[in-house]
Amino acid sequence: MSGTKTTPEATWAQRSSASDPEKNFIYLTIAAPDVKKIDLDLKPTGLTFNGTSETKETTYHLELEFYAEIDTENSKTHHTSRDVLLVLRKKELKEEYWPRLLKESKKVHFLKTDFDKWVDEDEQEGAPVDDMMGGMGGMGGGMPGMEGMGGMGGMGGDGGFGGIDFSKLGGGAGGGMPDMGDMGGEDDDEDDEMPALEEDDGAADKTGDSKGKAAEKADDAPDAKSKIQEVS
Repeated sequence: MSGTKTTPEATWAQRSSASDPEKNFIYLTIAAPDVKKIDLDLKPTGLTFNGTSETKETTYHLELEFYAEIDTENSKTHHTSRDVLLVLRKKELKEEYWPRLLKESKKVHFLKTDFDKWVDEDEQEGAPVDDMMGGMGGMGGGMPGMEGMGGMGGMGGDGGFGGIDFSKLGGGAGGGMPDMGDMGGEDDDEDDEMPALEEDDGAADKTGDSKGKAAEKADDAPDAKSKIQEVS
């Protein structure tokens, strides 16, 4: 196995409180997959992390110097197959957030904001504060922040489509189909009425015959008159 060293990616978020120590902490996640044994030296001013992955054939090494001191005795660590998850309690109770995680203001490529856990300073009152050690046990390793997805369970109510009742939409669409069928029924009615037209034609023929007979009778009328004159 090669003796390469890798700086692991780390993500962080925070909460703050001037009165409640349990709401005044740092979330820190160190990505170190397939590391069976870790060496973590946690101090009030920073930490040093080492862990070797046989499958990756590398040793992860990370050193951090914090912006301010932490309370190591009340901080927590949880190691999974993919990550090392830490909840670092800030030593000083303060309402304001730390402006950054590290003491130096320069940016480092391996450190990023954990947006799954991040809450703005003025919005943290309404944000739940979970017991990370209790919650991380069922995370299956490296799945921090998934507790915030619990709200997706609400999809069961309306399917996530804004409360649209598809049964009603289907009923409306289906309700239009019988109307189209009725249109066919109108054609059938017209077909049924066609014989009536033939009956009208027959009636017209009968009317014509009656007129013809009346005309014949009218033509016969002068002969009757002439016969009466001859008798006279």
